[in-house]
Amino acid sequence: MRTELWLDYSTRSLETAGISSARLDSLILLEDCLDKDRAHILAHPEMIISTTRLKKLNYRLKKRLKHEPMAYIRGYSEFYGRKFKINKHVLEPRPESEVMISMLKKLHLSENTVIADVGTGSGCLGITATLETRCTKIDLYDIDASALAVAKHNSVMHEVGLKAYKRNLLNNNVRPYDIVMANLPYVPNKYKINKAAKREPKLAIFGGADGLDIYRKLFEQVLNLSRKPSYILTESMPPQHSPLASIAKNSGYKLRITNQLIQVFEPV
Repeated sequence: MRTELWLDYSTRSLETAGISSARLDSLILLEDCLDKDRAHILAHPEMIISTTRLKKLNYRLKKRLKHEPMAYIRGYSEFYGRKFKINKHVLEPRPESEVMISMLKKLHLSENTVIADVGTGSGCLGITATLETRCTKIDLYDIDASALAVAKHNSVMHEVGLKAYKRNLLNNNVRPYDIVMANLPYVPNKYKINKAAKREPKLAIFGGADGLDIYRKLFEQVLNLSRKPSYILTESMPPQHSPLASIAKNSGYKLRITNQLIQVFEPV
């Protein structure tokens, strides 16, 4: 089969299944299976797909038709220009979360700055923070052992050697932190999510009736720390920003800045 015919077939099939990114997903599947970049594929619509590769393409297309996230099908996702292993135990990193790294880089950092990535999942935030800054004292925390296994793999793959700890947020933290990065579950329990998101771990998505229960626990724990972090970076939906600022205030923190989904808090 020629690439142009498969691309047309795949795009129409995915559109029928209600997938808005049908053509883009089809092109990505072609890139992966043919080991050719998008420009080459589009410039050579007559290129023949071998029987073996066609079988692999159709197998992956079948998964996508069931709304399986592309990152799970591919086995990895990109975050801040780097590849990270992804599987069913962790969320697919969202581009919106990259803003947290950009905001982190604007803070007062040094090689001695100690950072906690709480609710690390795949480890993409903590690992990226290490690679993008001079900070090497970064610890990864997650309540789920399967997620931590993915984070550890990514840490080794990117040669940063970060320590990962199974904890309920900062409960029994291993050391004091200057900065806490927390991309915690913040979707309200009754919020309607798309079919692909429904295939991701619910533990990493939903955060109670208003979506902020896990952040409440985090700030309660921070209140009881012997040494408070200088900054706490969070991610949530814009309508949650004001309630989250109130939660932070009850633990002695004020809002420093907001950028898209990301908020930075500092002690009052």
